[in-house]
Amino acid sequence: MPGSSLGETEMLPLLLEKVKSLGHKVFDGPEAYDLNIIGVRNSNPKANLFDDFLCCAYREKEDGPWVVKYWRATTDPGKYYLQNPLDSGGTAVIVEGQYRGAYGLGTHAGRYEALCQINGEIKVYRDGNRDDTIDRDPGTIQEGYFGCNIHKAGANSLNVDKWSAGCQVFAREEDFNELISLCKKQLQEHPSWLPTFTYTLIKE
Repeated sequence: MPGSSLGETEMLPLLLEKVKSLGHKVFDGPEAYDLNIIGVRNSNPKANLFDDFLCCAYREKEDGPWVVKYWRATTDPGKYYLQNPLDSGGTAVIVEGQYRGAYGLGTHAGRYEALCQINGEIKVYRDGNRDDTIDRDPGTIQEGYFGCNIHKAGANSLNVDKWSAGCQVFAREEDFNELISLCKKQLQEHPSWLPTFTYTLIKE
């Protein structure tokens, strides 16, 4: 449920168990605000819908219970940019996987603070056939800096439309603001850590 939270004290939350089972790093130490930022992609996605989740799993205090937040989002580009790609090779669709330390707080499109792909490379598929179906052809994968940020749509958006050309986008501004607040908490709690964030994208 978007915006819901779940405390678990005896074991890892199921979401983190899934991430670990895929061979990815889980930040499961006792520290407060060591954020696990995770995208969960719909196994049967439909273009232009906010039918995915962006999630964050963390502790609010040292050795405290787990908190897991789920927010409605898209991990895929909207119909407009599928049909009108910004790149000659096609619209970017982030490949499922883990991108260690690839993100940091920056400015999205020169307008507002967001999690930006400024610290590391990611992998994307290129969907270049200009229809409204999301294609993930392994033969089109590229790796590099593509500006695929984690940002917001409108106050409470229903359709993706022009909000994403490959970015990971929150449907609700309020939910996005909550994640940014958590990121700032991590930076405040751990000033000696690198100011970077890992993003992990998995399939539902």
